[in-house]
Amino acid sequence: MKTCLIVIDAQESFRQRPYWDESLAAPYLAAQNALIAGAAEAGLPIVRVYHVDGPTTAANPFAVESGFVRPIEGLAGFDAAATFTKHRHSALVNSGLDIWLTQQGIGRLIVSGIRTEQCCETTTRHASDLGWEVDYVTDATLTFDMVQPDGKPLSAADIKARTATVLAGRFATICGVAQALERAA
Repeated sequence: MKTCLIVIDAQESFRQRPYWDESLAAPYLAAQNALIAGAAEAGLPIVRVYHVDGPTTAANPFAVESGFVRPIEGLAGFDAAATFTKHRHSALVNSGLDIWLTQQGIGRLIVSGIRTEQCCETTTRHASDLGWEVDYVTDATLTFDMVQPDGKPLSAADIKARTATVLAGRFATICGVAQALERAA
């Protein structure tokens, strides 16, 4: 089955947010870069997805005008088989990615990127519902600590564990970097 690595929203925009935490980003970038290197070595197509949203002003880090809609510092360089821009949480909504994947005969997606519980999880659920097999590489996703509606803290580690739990066996196979690359061979 033809497999494609999707790198979702790994863009400098996030570093401009008040919740940015470099200590969480370092292990993510190590895993993401290992996944990119392994996919490139295996000859898998690697797709880059950017998120663009909000006011089209330089003050908005998710606007092209800001200059931050570009690869995040520390991300390994790669030749993207295709690059898509999305304006919703799922990378498959009105971006053209779904059409491209179908035209390329892709049957399995490896999902990685930023943020674990938002765009990565939403894309995974959407892709599964559309019939793609999905390998979700939790270590190659990044999220940040949040505050729950009741005011209690929710750690990034707990968010990642929750995402893996709700996706496993329903929407995706939860993989480490090595396992995702082995399954793609």
